[in-house]
Amino acid sequence: MLFNSYPFILLFLPAVLAGYFWLGRRSNLAPVIWLALASLTFYAIGSWQFVALLLLSIAFNYGIGHLLIRPELAPTQRKATLALGVAGDLLVLGIFKYAGFATENINALLGTHLAIHILLPVGISFYTFTQIAFLVDAYRGQVAAYALPHYALFVTYFPHLIAGPILHHKDMIPQFERKETKHPDAHLMLCGVIIFAIGLFKKTCLADGIQPLVALAFEARSPSFDQAWCGALAYTFQLYFDFSGYSDMAIGISLMFGIFLPVNFNSPYKATSIVDFWRRWHMTLSQFLRDYLYIPLGGNRRGRVLRYVNLLVTMLLGGLWHGAAWTFVVWGALHGAYLCVNHAFNALVPDVPALFARPARIAGAVLTFLAVVVAWVFFRAESVAWALRILHAMADPANIVFGREEIAALVMIAVYAALVWLAPNTQDIMGYDHGNRRVGEALRAGRMRPLVLYAASLVLAFGVLGIQSHSEFIYFRF
Repeated sequence: MLFNSYPFILLFLPAVLAGYFWLGRRSNLAPVIWLALASLTFYAIGSWQFVALLLLSIAFNYGIGHLLIRPELAPTQRKATLALGVAGDLLVLGIFKYAGFATENINALLGTHLAIHILLPVGISFYTFTQIAFLVDAYRGQVAAYALPHYALFVTYFPHLIAGPILHHKDMIPQFERKETKHPDAHLMLCGVIIFAIGLFKKTCLADGIQPLVALAFEARSPSFDQAWCGALAYTFQLYFDFSGYSDMAIGISLMFGIFLPVNFNSPYKATSIVDFWRRWHMTLSQFLRDYLYIPLGGNRRGRVLRYVNLLVTMLLGGLWHGAAWTFVVWGALHGAYLCVNHAFNALVPDVPALFARPARIAGAVLTFLAVVVAWVFFRAESVAWALRILHAMADPANIVFGREEIAALVMIAVYAALVWLAPNTQDIMGYDHGNRRVGEALRAGRMRPLVLYAASLVLAFGVLGIQSHSEFIYFRF
């Protein structure tokens, strides 16, 4: 089921909210079970054939986690239990997500004709990483004993299940356990509706609105210089508003239940360096890769050379997490190389004098954005060869068409660029603070209330009217 669909907005979400708060008047546990069952129903509507796999994954990881938090378990047994849990998760992920990719490469190397066609379960990357983090923290002694319904809801919670954010048990399960979240809060519900409206508008009007321009580069056999740039920039902004829209909608839906989700998207194209970009883009994935891959590999503790190796390995695996294709491997390798260059530059170049600080930030932002655009070409292209063809066209200013379609595309792209760089993001508008459980304080105090409510109503109306019959979020495929 899609957030940007009439059945979800008009039927599913109101019914789940009503049942959750009705049960909340009678019990503290019943609403948790209701929400977990509703989340499984949400998943089953679009991927019924993989519900059993999801349930088995929950049971397996809950059992492993329960063993890991037992104090009487010997250190060697704890390591073996953790290895079993992580290996089991990665094995399932590998079979469903990478078996076909591995077979294709074996065929290419050995000239064989093996064929494996496995349907990818929706959301498997997200709920697998979520549970691996849970197991590692249980091994480290950072997990308390949780009831199965709360753990099941933590994994299946439908605002995040399909496309993130990657949740952390210490942020979410205590919220599920609190009695206060089982009673409706008019302020949080209003803020949730406004944030959901902003996200819906980003998806249905902005991301879907610019999507046709992507074909200028990615569906043309020989794009011109201007077509290649228009198409690449169109995809850059489509992905931005698509993912930002989903992140806002997830936060807004969760707020209606009185539950705060972590921010996953914070104006990444305003970044002044690649390091800064990865602190703003898919923030929960960045934190997972840092805490559960980069740091365990050694991080920056074993010298500069190994630090760069660890960065490259981390980003290569991060690229593969997004998809089983060489285009994602190249995308991850590029960002790994970008990060290495960024860290090397910071180590070699002294601090910029105050007089040149602003020009340096602007230059850094422009260079970072161009590097990100180049990498997105590989992220979107059907093959590495196709991506190289587009990049070749982007580097050939002698081949310009600049017809009516290209001029209209440039105007549209300029409007999107202004929205990205000049408009405030949703957190700024709403004052959303996940850590301190605050949102919409200006709205609560009465400041700007009419303006915000009128604008939110208009945005929601445009967002609902812009709903297409079937327009998936880009991150659904990961």
